[in-house]
Amino acid sequence: MPVPYPCQDRCMSAVTPTRIETRRTIAAAAADIFALLCDPHGHVAIDSSGMLQDAEGERVTAVGDSFAIKMDRESLNDFPEMGEYDVTVTIREFEQDALISWTVLGRVRPQIGHVYGYRLEPDPDGGTLVTSFYDWSDIHEDWKAMGIFPVLSENALRGTLGILDRTVRRGYPRP
Repeated sequence: MPVPYPCQDRCMSAVTPTRIETRRTIAAAAADIFALLCDPHGHVAIDSSGMLQDAEGERVTAVGDSFAIKMDRESLNDFPEMGEYDVTVTIREFEQDALISWTVLGRVRPQIGHVYGYRLEPDPDGGTLVTSFYDWSDIHEDWKAMGIFPVLSENALRGTLGILDRTVRRGYPRP
């Protein structure tokens, strides 16, 4: 079931008790932005946290597709005991050039169940209005009880949008 989007009209960010959204207009075609978001290495290229170190897998093209990401928690120093680890990104929503979201499956049990994604819309003034979202409304009850969510900040999402803008303008991916 689609999650309602709290960031409507032309707001630049919205925060609810279980969701963060932030928006930015990027002077690029939705197809170019979406191509980067479908590339596992594109996720590493735009990560603002420094946790994503490398990726393995093919470009995603549909719901259910997945790829691996090599993570390093030391860059945040919030859970240093986690160190380096791998996660699997599995696509939950996929609408070509318009919407992509995914969940992350890792070594922790029970699986967390949080969702990350991007919504792309034409900007009436030109370019593409890109909304980055992070949703933890369906996390497992054990994780809710820990009280550690959100594990990302609005500023982290905003930073990633800035890096996405810069990366697409530079012509990612380069041949």
